Amino acid sequence: MRISRIAGEGIHSLGLHKLRTFFMMAGTIVGVAALVVIMAIGKGTERKVMKRVQNFGPRAMMLIAGGGKDLPPPDMTVTTLTLEDVEAIRQQVDGLEIVAPQAWRFDMDLKHENAQTRAVIWGVEPQWHDAWNWPVIEGDGITPDDVATMARVCVIGTAVKRELFPNQDPLGKDLYVNKVRLTVKGVLEHKGVGGMGGAGEFDNRIILPITTAMRRVMNVDYVGAIRIVTQDAARMPRQAEQIRDLIHQRHHITPPQEDDFRIITPTVIAEIARGTSASLSILLIALAVLSLLVGGVVLMNILLISVAERTKEIGLRRALGATRRDVFVQFLAESLAVTLLGMVLGSLLGLGVSALLPRLTPIVAVPSWEPVALGLGFALLVGLFFGVQPARRAARLHPVEALR
Repeated sequence: MRISRIAGEGIHSLGLHKLRTFFMMAGTIVGVAALVVIMAIGKGTERKVMKRVQNFGPRAMMLIAGGGKDLPPPDMTVTTLTLEDVEAIRQQVDGLEIVAPQAWRFDMDLKHENAQTRAVIWGVEPQWHDAWNWPVIEGDGITPDDVATMARVCVIGTAVKRELFPNQDPLGKDLYVNKVRLTVKGVLEHKGVGGMGGAGEFDNRIILPITTAMRRVMNVDYVGAIRIVTQDAARMPRQAEQIRDLIHQRHHITPPQEDDFRIITPTVIAEIARGTSASLSILLIALAVLSLLVGGVVLMNILLISVAERTKEIGLRRALGATRRDVFVQFLAESLAVTLLGMVLGSLLGLGVSALLPRLTPIVAVPSWEPVALGLGFALLVGLFFGVQPARRAARLHPVEALR
């Protein structure tokens, strides 16, 4: 009997037991769908990492107050960085394009007439706009005169504009920060949701001259961070070491003392993001593989039950001339058909979920055909591995014993 005909009979028998067939392929559907979604999320995460590095700035570094190795959240209670450190870096480290200090406070009350909101306050120097590639789209930015005179002025993000000045032009209007009156002189370009170190929505902030922020609003003599842009990204590792050595010297830090600052580079940003996503991906891929294995075990057990239920059918086929090989091929074909159909349905389900995720959640997923090919390989392995035992048992049935 031809193998194609035998395999066709095996597949036909699956159609006669639709519910049983569905349960046999359920594990494969879930496992392959999970694999497709996980790999789509992995590709999306890689894009997010690259976008985050681009947003951070490929030639930028952040020197942040406070020790540790991870990305902080920024903390203005740490007093270890000063404007004197800023000047030392400017004078002693070559090849730097911008060295821009910034003082910050989070979740501060803002008020304009009867409107109120809470926002991030950043005290900055004029170079801040270039350091973060964040231009002003209305009015003017912070100027050297603003810093020199501790001017009571500010530039607001679009979210602040929306909350405090919903139906009016904010330029020239006053707002209050902790009872300090500031005049709005500009509006920042829209950036969206994000923010380094948990700063939240990019646009929910105002910037003001660093002297105004430190002396009039915050009453501090230290900064939270220093934004540094190098002229050549290739020199950044060496410059980061020079800055580290300089701050060690200025802060009298010697081993084994822990640093009272952190240097964040694009490499650090990418490593942290990739490390977090890699750990999660490994866990999810393990769960997907486990689902496939569990599905394989379920498939094998249901096929074994099927062999027991179809003993007389097998005996009759053997009595009519079917060989052990014929019976083996039939049941193995059933196993492979179940897993391949499960792979197809699981792939379609996974691609559909991957396409819907970005629309319904903040998760970025990029569907692709690579996991479908991988799912095909897994499905074939599962079908072969877990289908062999039931097929062998069916093939070994003696026709006389089977017909009793």
